[in-house]
Amino acid sequence: MLWQQVQKWESFWYVTDGYKVYARLIQSAGHLVSKIYMTRVENDFSQLRHYLARLHRKTFCYCKSVEMLEFFVRLLLHYLKFKTIPLPA
Repeated sequence: MLWQQVQKWESFWYVTDGYKVYARLIQSAGHLVSKIYMTRVENDFSQLRHYLARLHRKTFCYCKSVEMLEFFVRLLLHYLKFKTIPLPA
């Protein structure tokens, strides 16, 4: 199920840490095993966890709805990229 979601992104290449199971799912032409790029990916996830308490433990700041969690993550990514918060017209 997760891999089906990832495939919808239509990425040109995928960066992994070299875990053996990835070779079964990702074609070798689009698979990059790299510690340097993985460090960048882990840094991005670290920022997400830092900015959204909803991603690291159940406290008063957690979502019960997967849909709301998805909206929060999208809003955060938009803010981190554009430094603005989209408001309805």
